[in-house]
Amino acid sequence: MEIIGGLLVLVGCLAAIVRGIWILVLAFQESLIWGLGCFFVPFVSLIFVIMNWEISKNAFFLNLGGGVLAVLGMVIGGGGG
Repeated sequence: MEIIGGLLVLVGCLAAIVRGIWILVLAFQESLIWGLGCFFVPFVSLIFVIMNWEISKNAFFLNLGGGVLAVLGMVIGGGGG
């Protein structure tokens, strides 16, 4: 079961990476200021998602699903402890 848990954590983390890049691309498409803000300032990407929900909701749900998979993997795999 630890292998399955580890795979789920890996898939969840990969989804989070893809989401981060996706939000960054969307922010730079919106404007240079949004892109730089999302890249350098904490929580600006969350503000961007809230203010631009229509274009960023798919990336948000991908991140949510990735988080669920990562937590599920930790529970199945024993939490790494």
